[in-house]
Amino acid sequence: MRPVRMAQVGAGYWGRNLLRNFLALESAEVVAVCDTDSCVRQAYSHLRTTDSYGKLLRDPAVEAIVIATQTPLHFPMAQAALQAGKHVFVEKPMAQRSDDAQQLVRLADERQRILMVGHLLLYHPAFCFVQDLIQRDMLGQIYYMYSVRVNLGIIRQRENALESLAPHDLSVALAYLDQNPVAVAVDGMAYLQQDVVDVAFATVFFDGGALAHLHTSWLDPHKIRKVTVVGSKKMAVIDDGAGPEKVRLYDKGVVDNYANYGESLAIRSGDIHIPKIPTQEPLRIECAHFVNCIQTNIACHSDGRNGLAVVRILEAAQRSLHEGGRRVALS
Repeated sequence: MRPVRMAQVGAGYWGRNLLRNFLALESAEVVAVCDTDSCVRQAYSHLRTTDSYGKLLRDPAVEAIVIATQTPLHFPMAQAALQAGKHVFVEKPMAQRSDDAQQLVRLADERQRILMVGHLLLYHPAFCFVQDLIQRDMLGQIYYMYSVRVNLGIIRQRENALESLAPHDLSVALAYLDQNPVAVAVDGMAYLQQDVVDVAFATVFFDGGALAHLHTSWLDPHKIRKVTVVGSKKMAVIDDGAGPEKVRLYDKGVVDNYANYGESLAIRSGDIHIPKIPTQEPLRIECAHFVNCIQTNIACHSDGRNGLAVVRILEAAQRSLHEGGRRVALS
């Protein structure tokens, strides 16, 4: 099967990681890199470079476009690429408004193009391991999950900490809880820049009674990327900063204890298990999946509809944030 010919727009802080992985795939051929920064273009002088996105879209040799620009540019660039008949990989979030995200989904369907959103954790071996446990009912009924995604930097100006960091854990919550989100409430504050929130605490409510709580900040002394999942049988903690031991399973819970008339509930505390999980770069898995979906014409795990679901929550979350933390219903 011949390689997919693709071009990438945006090769800066995160884009260079995507580009490195696409260049390493035998199933892909990167034919051009687009960036407005001349220093970035100079770094890839061994490839064809341009500062004109329009040239990439008009090039019939380019089958797919990878978009790794600032968030406000995701929608217009993805829209233009789909209209030009290109397959699209767009970094999260795919848009800032649900109407725009819905339009991208419609365009991809109409043009019969692959539309994939960069929800990286859906391809992370540790997160996939826990999702498999959930699907096999090893954790039991999932009551709730909470995540902490904090660091000191990178501080952005055109998106807040919620928009920048929350999509990761929202995509995980949708996969793990497997329920429809019905409402969201968010509190946050802007300390460094007016109207650009640096820290946010978001709670997403689901129709089955589960909830997800997200703590996001780029103004924190710690670098933490951790998700805790609490089930009726077991509990799981995924710590992406814990080296090779990224997952810990806790055989803990609360059980009925009718033999004890003093208490009807008792704490059960068993072993802690640290599973061995293969070490693979999640971004390489994600990039290879995009190319494979183009070659085989199958839907991506993080397709446009998955991206739309995350944008809908983010949109309601922004409204809650601007309204002082009021609980906002999702349509």
